[in-house]
Amino acid sequence: MKKDNITHYCYLDSPLGKLILAGDEHFLKLIEFPGQNKTKETKKNWIYSASRFKCEIDELIRYFDGELKTFSIKCQITGTAFQTKVLNELKKIPYGKTMSYSDVADRIGHPKAYRAVGSANGKNRLPIIFPCHRVISNNGELGGFSGGLSIKRKLLELELKHT
Repeated sequence: MKKDNITHYCYLDSPLGKLILAGDEHFLKLIEFPGQNKTKETKKNWIYSASRFKCEIDELIRYFDGELKTFSIKCQITGTAFQTKVLNELKKIPYGKTMSYSDVADRIGHPKAYRAVGSANGKNRLPIIFPCHRVISNNGELGGFSGGLSIKRKLLELELKHT
């Protein structure tokens, strides 16, 4: 797995609460939801810079306002080849639509790997951009979400409202 090399961060007040955006001078590498506190210790070495994330903030605000359906943010994902394949497949799920974990597994050519798809979703460090909130259980239930089910529900409701 690649080292993150995160150097900069900022906060974004969103309908979900205060998000943390983090990356380096060129790429967004992390979006953290309120209450996750994954970055509490590492953030001490990062430089706060809202200006560094101007484009990312603009696109996310437009997404939350229902004006943006596809992101052009330059991102760098970390993970295994399988995780990367899953994340790239997530970007193909249309705005406002959902797909099951097994559907994603089928689409990436690993039909029995639906649990591994769920695990890859859970390790997604760039939710919203790589929309793991659009992946649900076969029975139509929401399933898990690293930011919590209430945030997953809010993201799905936001997208349905703007479709």
